[in-house]
Amino acid sequence: MSEQEAYGHKGSQVLVQDTMLTKDDSEDPTAWLRDTDIVSYDFPYAADLIATSFNEWCKGQAALPFTESWRWCVLNYEGKRIDPINQSPQHWNSYWEDAAGLSLLSRKSYNLDLVEDGKSITFLSVPILTRSKGDIFALLGCAMSTEQYEKGGREIAEAMALHYKTCFYRRFEHVFVSDLASVHLNAERESERHSVLFQIVQRMHDNIDVDSVLIEVIESICAMYPGARLVLFMSQDHRSAHPQVKPLPPRWESNDVCARAFKDGRVALQNSNVDNRYLEIGLPLGGKQGVYGVFHMVIFNPDFPDVDLRFLTMVADTAGTAFENAKLYERSNQLIRELRMSNELTQRLNQSLRLGDIFQYAFEELLEMFQADYCCILHLDEEKGGLEVIACNYPALLNEIIDIGQGLGGKVYSTGEPLILSDYLQHAETASKLMDATKSQSIIATPLSVGGEVRGAIMLAHRDAHYFSYDNYRLLQAMAGHIGLAVGNARLHAEVRRLANRDSLTGLYARHYLDEEIKNRQGTDFCGSLIVVDIDQFKLVNDTYGHQKGDKILKQVSDIVKSSIRKGDIAARWGGEELAVYLPQLGVQQAAFVAERIRTRVQAETEPHVTVSCGIAEWSWTDERVSVESLFYRADMALYEAKNNGRNRVVIDSKQTESRVENP
Repeated sequence: MSEQEAYGHKGSQVLVQDTMLTKDDSEDPTAWLRDTDIVSYDFPYAADLIATSFNEWCKGQAALPFTESWRWCVLNYEGKRIDPINQSPQHWNSYWEDAAGLSLLSRKSYNLDLVEDGKSITFLSVPILTRSKGDIFALLGCAMSTEQYEKGGREIAEAMALHYKTCFYRRFEHVFVSDLASVHLNAERESERHSVLFQIVQRMHDNIDVDSVLIEVIESICAMYPGARLVLFMSQDHRSAHPQVKPLPPRWESNDVCARAFKDGRVALQNSNVDNRYLEIGLPLGGKQGVYGVFHMVIFNPDFPDVDLRFLTMVADTAGTAFENAKLYERSNQLIRELRMSNELTQRLNQSLRLGDIFQYAFEELLEMFQADYCCILHLDEEKGGLEVIACNYPALLNEIIDIGQGLGGKVYSTGEPLILSDYLQHAETASKLMDATKSQSIIATPLSVGGEVRGAIMLAHRDAHYFSYDNYRLLQAMAGHIGLAVGNARLHAEVRRLANRDSLTGLYARHYLDEEIKNRQGTDFCGSLIVVDIDQFKLVNDTYGHQKGDKILKQVSDIVKSSIRKGDIAARWGGEELAVYLPQLGVQQAAFVAERIRTRVQAETEPHVTVSCGIAEWSWTDERVSVESLFYRADMALYEAKNNGRNRVVIDSKQTESRVENP
């Protein structure tokens, strides 16, 4: 059975509204500002802005003599007065707030009349709507004589309310642009501070470079003793193209002068065994943190003065300190770079709490950060039973499911250990689809941990062998920590939203979520239907079987409702034993098929057996605007009729059609 047939029709109409960007809008650099708007989340915090705009607007009304006797006030989105200007007696507030409450319900202007001191006064409440969704964020209250009201005062007040809305949005845009300018100014100041700091550090360390320090000391000693032979043995993992810098030998004889100097950290001397024809000197290159290497110097002059030895010792000590400072400086620059990249990555990740956005941001940043050819992020999908390729710039692998433990990514996930491989073709013990498909040779990978639990893996690959360094390997692990934290926050946020929008007993959506969804759908869809489902004589069920059994039956009915509707339909617990189902883009006739399916299944599948009654109402774009409250009211009235006519039946709202769908 197709979806259309299941809902009683074989075709559907969908209204699509295209939004075209005019040429003027595309050329106007401020066009985007007209699209900025206050949203419902801002309403509780907008009182000061609303009141300030009202004060400015009131000053402009002084030039209108025909409204001189009118008294104005402004109220918030809840219908509470918030303006600081007291233009009226205090007891008038209740009339304005009552009128505002009625305006909030009807979403249009509303007036109340009062006779005071023999004078008839009309209190008018005018809703102020947002630009985009048309939500009421404030109400403008006006008190005038009933005579003025009847002679066109209402129309004038509504026109003046439009002017107030213009004043509000002018100030709103001013505040918005001011905030943007402030952010931009702070960013420029921060950039200037970084630039100044960089220049200071650059001036201080112009000559603090590891190679420059080594070359300088070698050339200085060679210039002082042109006949001597000099070699520098380095223990550090530092490659140098200088011919006189060599790696420290893995083994030395115990009496070797360089071995003694390196081991003891002091200058060592040794004369030749043949007539003292030359002198060997071992000069340790060390600093506060240890010995980094040793100078091996051979001087063909047996009469080497002590003053020269002290000089060479000072040169070696100075070179060791300079080398250590240069290494620390080099390391600090690397840490600053990593910190900046970490900060940029964290800022990018914090731009969204959607899991898909976070993985996409991380994917883009890692590719740029490590200059890798390929990036692949795997994420555990329990439902699919494997690791899903959630982000990858090799399209053939995207969305593929990798078995746990298979390939390099599966190995990293299973072991929870990071991986670095410099030559995949020569040393790979485990095959990798990513490496084989992309012909890559270098790879670094790390597990992706979320809340202390491994939830995936991150892999970076490059076509060249020996491309990634150990620092890259370590940095990727640090970046994975930030990504895991962002993923954890997104998962927690999604879970909190899910719990906030769900009924804990039935697993259905909560009532407030259904209200919001219907309101949002009415702004985009062309029609929709609402079914209110009520378990018949549920109190008798509770009295007979107990409340625990009643809860079990309520869950059974809820499960039947969930399995009887489409994926895009919304089922919620309305309250007590009442459930509600909203069917977007369906009319009452199609909704009746759904309701009848629910009714028959409940009657047949529940244990103990219960029945349900259903009331149905719909809205359409061709009708006048239907509020969520009135839609529920009409469906509830249809339900009431179903109850009165014997229960266990489906009734459609009589205001829309006289047809009924009852059990045969």
